[in-house]
Amino acid sequence: MTRVLSGAVLLLIAVGVVWFAPATLFLIVAEVLLMIACREYAGLVRASGLPIPFAISTFAAALTCATFARLAPGGWTWPSLDVVLLASLLTIGTTALPGFRGGTDAIASASAALLPMLYFGLPLGSMVAVRETRGREALFLMMVTVVASDTAQYYSGWAFGRRALAPAISPKKTIEGAVGGFIFGASVLAGLGVWWLPAVPLVYRALLGVAVVGFGIAGDLFESMLKRSAGVKDSSTLIPGHGGILDRIDALLFAAPIYYIVLKYV
Repeated sequence: MTRVLSGAVLLLIAVGVVWFAPATLFLIVAEVLLMIACREYAGLVRASGLPIPFAISTFAAALTCATFARLAPGGWTWPSLDVVLLASLLTIGTTALPGFRGGTDAIASASAALLPMLYFGLPLGSMVAVRETRGREALFLMMVTVVASDTAQYYSGWAFGRRALAPAISPKKTIEGAVGGFIFGASVLAGLGVWWLPAVPLVYRALLGVAVVGFGIAGDLFESMLKRSAGVKDSSTLIPGHGGILDRIDALLFAAPIYYIVLKYV
């Protein structure tokens, strides 16, 4: 019952923010989610025995996300993405030097510090950009596709699952569940896209649905890999019955970038 209630609350909040929030408020919500996700990620990194400059990495990721917004509060524009990424690389790289005391974890520690820009900043920023450029309907369509795919994977795996999809990462995920996710998720994007993404032809919507589902599954497995490496079950206990924020948005973090790229360039 706790899982169902917290899930319902999360759904209502997500729908309300995506559908009704002004652009500035939506960006603020995205940044809050990013900061929480960064905190959970930092916990995974530390559980893996690595140090992380939490404040610097989080700020770099938050600024990376913000560059996707058209205007900053007050009407001025954000720095360009290339400037933010380069400045963040220089800042994080140079601040890592004084703390090195020898050992063999320098590459892992530096990579862990830089990853939040890519893992959180770019995907959440791409969701901000999709909503601003294509409208709330287009973003909501992508999110509904991921939720539909996740649901279909669970029930298809429960009913027909026999072969493990990635046993070393997530033993409960099955190939049969993934197939169900692909079929149902792609169908949702292709079908609802008639109203929410009408400028994209049916065949391209179906192919986009396959891509969104595929990368969503990869995102789910990627976060599971991080948790397994850290030796934890959930990224946190923030959401009763659901784990942490990172556990809820893991599929979106890989699905959103491909969705953004296709809508912008294809």
